[in-house]
Amino acid sequence: MSFWSEQRVVVTGGAGFLGRFLVEKLRQRGCKEVEVPRSRDFDLRDRDASRKLLAGARPTMLIHLAAVCGGIEANRQKPGTFFYDNAIAGIQLIEEARLQGVRKTVVIGTVCAYPKFTPVPFREEDLWNGYPEETNAPYGLAKKMLLVQLQAYRQQYGFQGIYLLPVNLYGPGDNFDPVTSHVIPALIRKMVEAGRRTEKEVLLWGTGRASREFLYVEDCAEGIALAAERYDGSEPVNLGAGFEISIRDLAELIGRIAGFTGTISWDNTSPDGQPRRRLDISRAEKAFGFKATTLLEDGLRRTVEWFRQQKIP
Repeated sequence: MSFWSEQRVVVTGGAGFLGRFLVEKLRQRGCKEVEVPRSRDFDLRDRDASRKLLAGARPTMLIHLAAVCGGIEANRQKPGTFFYDNAIAGIQLIEEARLQGVRKTVVIGTVCAYPKFTPVPFREEDLWNGYPEETNAPYGLAKKMLLVQLQAYRQQYGFQGIYLLPVNLYGPGDNFDPVTSHVIPALIRKMVEAGRRTEKEVLLWGTGRASREFLYVEDCAEGIALAAERYDGSEPVNLGAGFEISIRDLAELIGRIAGFTGTISWDNTSPDGQPRRRLDISRAEKAFGFKATTLLEDGLRRTVEWFRQQKIP
């Protein structure tokens, strides 16, 4: 409590999906000064916007969550946008944090930075052993460059910056847009709406054989808060739940929770994305005591219930 009561924190992306949970965690810990910039006021692709944000807020800590991201189709449609926006915003923001003397900077990376074929579970040491999965490589590499920047700045300037790699997130408040959503909100929307219309079949992308690990959003927020308080190392740290599930099994589980009783079919002509994802989460537990506590089925039930209550066209 005393640590956080002395902090002035800027959380970019603090009004977003993960950001809202993180800001609440910080306030629960006693942080009274949390600045949440909005993109309409501070376009971080503009260097002057980053300069004005930090000069006005005078943070002791910067937590950079803001990102332009989406599922496989969104990455296929806008690879240039995903690369440029994420790279330029992060690079300029970190440089301004250095120039203005921010004591600690926490940057949130992405599991998409890992090579397409990485030994499972993904260890942080394997981060540079290959090229990322092609459908989201521009996004993954843009975020990965921020790790390079943090490590270079630590070496040259003594800059205190840490880099976290969360696995795929899900939970209430997620993005359920049919074009830009990730796999869990996309599946939830399909299953709930198919159930409402009493459809007999749902057609999904890929083969269903790819596997993923999922971290409940509130658990991720807890991990970030712990790392911000307790971790000061230069090496990246995975944030995950320590399990994996095939997309086929995940779809069937969400279908049962959502009450969909029809048939699930697969479009084998569409891409699966990276074949497998599961993180080695031992470094986070050793370094700052983080371990996820939300079971997948419990988190999915909360997320389905939240979606049912929304008035989404």
